[in-house]
Amino acid sequence: MAFALFYVIALTILVLHFTGWLARHRMEWPVLAVAVFPAIDIL
Repeated sequence: MAFALFYVIALTILVLHFTGWLARHRMEWPVLAVAVFPAIDIL
């Protein structure tokens, strides 16, 4: 269940990144930090 939730969140972040929403709202780095560091911790 946790992996499915992780993939849904990751897909949402990718869509927001490629549409430019994150850059327009200056959320690129905060979202990157929240998304990547837990993924590294899992591995």
